[in-house]
Amino acid sequence: MDDHLDINRYIDHTNLKPYARAEDIVRLCNEAREYDFYAVCVNPYRVKLAKELLRGSNVKVATVIGFPLGATPTEVKAFEARRALEDGADELDMVINIGALKDGDYDYVREDIKAVVELAHERGAIVKVIIETCYLTEEEKIKACELAKEAGADFVKTSTGFGTGGATVEDVRLMRRVVGDGMGVKAAGGIRTYEQALAMIEAGATRIGTSSGVKIMEGAKNARD
Repeated sequence: MDDHLDINRYIDHTNLKPYARAEDIVRLCNEAREYDFYAVCVNPYRVKLAKELLRGSNVKVATVIGFPLGATPTEVKAFEARRALEDGADELDMVINIGALKDGDYDYVREDIKAVVELAHERGAIVKVIIETCYLTEEEKIKACELAKEAGADFVKTSTGFGTGGATVEDVRLMRRVVGDGMGVKAAGGIRTYEQALAMIEAGATRIGTSSGVKIMEGAKNARD
């Protein structure tokens, strides 16, 4: 892999802290503008603010749906998605119903994803499906990726960052193998250095979710110098 790749365009610069203040979102968006990150990822309440702050830039606004547990009913996720899109979200990172997956209720999981995907695609937005790998067996990870693909999602994503573990190279590699080249894979959770980000990209990630975007860019600069 080319070590000089534009790693900034892989990064979803993220602040999903429950106590994030407006000034924190202003800082996040200013950094995203400065480094030309692909997107910021903020909680739904902050979508309008982020959209306004990033007006005129290339940076997309992503938000989270059913976050972080994935355990709200489909109708609630759909309402949340619709409101986020109305507020200006370009991308929705939704959490699957993990319990339903473990129950083997695959139709429910597929339709849960599909409800959000259809709303997003009607408005030209994309959906990343968070499967929360730390709670899943390998078989469940494979099934979750298959269901996301069947539901028409654009990406599968490793983690919320709020579970017991984050992204691993092995999970990214597995997810890429299952979804093939037609979908994106987002690695998120615990990625704090340029070397870690590069390892995820080499494993097949096409997006990196991180609150350490600036640190990663500094690492990339040091690697070039």
